[in-house]
Amino acid sequence: MVLWLDAILVVVLALAIDRYIGEVPNSVHPLRWMGNILAAIDRHVSCRGSRKAILIGLLSYLLVFLLFTGIGLLLTSLVRYGLSAAVSPLAGEIAWIVVTAVLFKISFAIFSFRKHCDPICADLDAGRTEDAAAKVQMIVSRNTKGMDAEHIASSCCETVTENLVDSIYSPVLYFGILGIPGAVMFRCANLMDAMWGYLNDKYALLGRFPAKFDDVLGFVTSRVSPYFIALAGMMLGMDWRASVPAAKAEHTMTPSPNSGWSMTAAAAVLGISMEKRGVYVMNGGHPMPTTADVRRCCRLIELSAIIYLLLVGIILYGLIGIQVQLFVEDCVFGFWGAVF
Repeated sequence: MVLWLDAILVVVLALAIDRYIGEVPNSVHPLRWMGNILAAIDRHVSCRGSRKAILIGLLSYLLVFLLFTGIGLLLTSLVRYGLSAAVSPLAGEIAWIVVTAVLFKISFAIFSFRKHCDPICADLDAGRTEDAAAKVQMIVSRNTKGMDAEHIASSCCETVTENLVDSIYSPVLYFGILGIPGAVMFRCANLMDAMWGYLNDKYALLGRFPAKFDDVLGFVTSRVSPYFIALAGMMLGMDWRASVPAAKAEHTMTPSPNSGWSMTAAAAVLGISMEKRGVYVMNGGHPMPTTADVRRCCRLIELSAIIYLLLVGIILYGLIGIQVQLFVEDCVFGFWGAVF
């Protein structure tokens, strides 16, 4: 195997899959399976007010991480060793590249933002505000009933820019450093934070570990996001110089310690305000977004994600992540062979 070439092919193929094939159906998506396992655990937790709940949260994380990492690495090692022995080393290498790219693609999503936002924009352009509000409810957690067109468009821009870090930058970074185990490591923490990361009686202790771990994993990626947004903004002829100063000045507006960085940077580059009533107004004094701004926002985020994926993903995976992944694959395959 020529590792640096294989690393390039894995990342580029994963990007092509995301662009031209898209998401795995929800019914068979690994995140759905993770969610089902976590929901089953959740139903059987009775000690939510005890500090034992923190330990259960930690053990639940380790369970889904080890299970899904093991399945993924078993698949990649089986095609690499199995086809190499049965057909040829080249066939095993090609199959390994394809399977690794597919598993990597499952951990991130670049072009799905537009698929969610385009129908909402179409409704707004046609004056169907109530239909648009109903659709935007699927991508935000706030109550959208009765929301006006400006705040619907703002909701689209907010969710697109907020999810840049969680949906792309972080899984790409940890895939680059650790290969498939790194991507799964982040995805498990992020999913558990979404399911259990609430400061209420039910989840304050149970979700403490995944919520804190998700914050830690997103610390670096959130803070580098304004620079990549600025680079994309420069290439698109937008106000790229406003990105980093705005992020430094306003990132604390969001309840999350990480999400404000990419949101405020993008709002400044686009020259719009983004408002969640009663919570924040980002880049105040600028006009609220229109549907044209939502489409500009999608282009900005897509381009910044592609730049990040091709630069950070390829360099880190080629230098570090592929080595780590192959080493752990050998351990998993060796364990499998010893047991079975």
